[in-house]
Amino acid sequence: MESAPVDSRPSSCVSNFVLRFSCKGHDKSISALKFSPDGRFLASASSDKTIKIWDVVTWQYLRTLQGHLMGVSDISWSSDSTFICSGSDDRTVRIWNAQTGELVKTLWGHANYVLSVSFNPPCNLIVSGSFDETIKLWDVKAGLLLKTIQAHSDPVTSVNFNRDGTLIASSSFDGLCRIWDTASGQCLKTLIDDDNPPFSFARFTPNGKYILAGTLDNTIKLWDYRTGKCLKTYQGHSNTKFCMSGCFSLTEDGDFMVSGSEDNSVYVWDLQTREVKQKLQGHTGPVLAVDCHPVLPILASGAMEDDRTIKIWQNIQVLQQTVDSAQRSTDMEL
Repeated sequence: MESAPVDSRPSSCVSNFVLRFSCKGHDKSISALKFSPDGRFLASASSDKTIKIWDVVTWQYLRTLQGHLMGVSDISWSSDSTFICSGSDDRTVRIWNAQTGELVKTLWGHANYVLSVSFNPPCNLIVSGSFDETIKLWDVKAGLLLKTIQAHSDPVTSVNFNRDGTLIASSSFDGLCRIWDTASGQCLKTLIDDDNPPFSFARFTPNGKYILAGTLDNTIKLWDYRTGKCLKTYQGHSNTKFCMSGCFSLTEDGDFMVSGSEDNSVYVWDLQTREVKQKLQGHTGPVLAVDCHPVLPILASGAMEDDRTIKIWQNIQVLQQTVDSAQRSTDMEL
């Protein structure tokens, strides 16, 4: 099988994530978690109609973004960590100032639930995917709809820009993952799994060369979207009912892929060998939301109704090495 590295780090990974904090505040299921690009904040979205902001240093609650009329399905940070866009079952996409909690704009246009949203890197565009089977592209500054793409024949479960914003990946219950040209709205490639299971999510890898996609048959695959070939398959977790996310944790000790699971656990795989390195237990409900800190070896996970907590997992060994290295660098600069 062809190797598909996301980076050039060692392929032998040591995963030592342990539970450090449990954050409570939402009244219903946690639907999405996203660290800010600058690593200072964690945003959580919930079926309770709200988005909450947490401080990454103290893990204290900071503020609530309130205004949606129904549950919030997904959130995305702007690249400068100032704004958040959100998609909701109330059929709207909303833009918030994450630092003040102010609602900046409300974007109307979808005919059904908005399941996924994503800022492009320059933060002048937002893409949204909906239960109405369409993808919509929005002008952030003007708050106007630029383009509607009849993307799939079933609900769109995720949308995601690549690293330079020129491409959009979408996934759907129709069993297709598609790559779109942002400028023209044309479909450039369609990825089809052999058994055609519904897609739970799809996202570009950090280097923009591959697609990580989960399907509702307990499987996550790494695809070369240019050739349409599946390069790696990750299994061990449980996912047949709910849409959930996956993320990458890139540390000095190696590259990990992380996903929630319907067995109330968080799974950590070695990205290269596909081996399950850790099964993190502590939640009491299915884990649908996970995200990885952009710099530090920290994972966040959020669970459904019976649990409603956000749990913070830290790779203690690597984190201490990072802190020690930063301290030595500071000492040398002084």
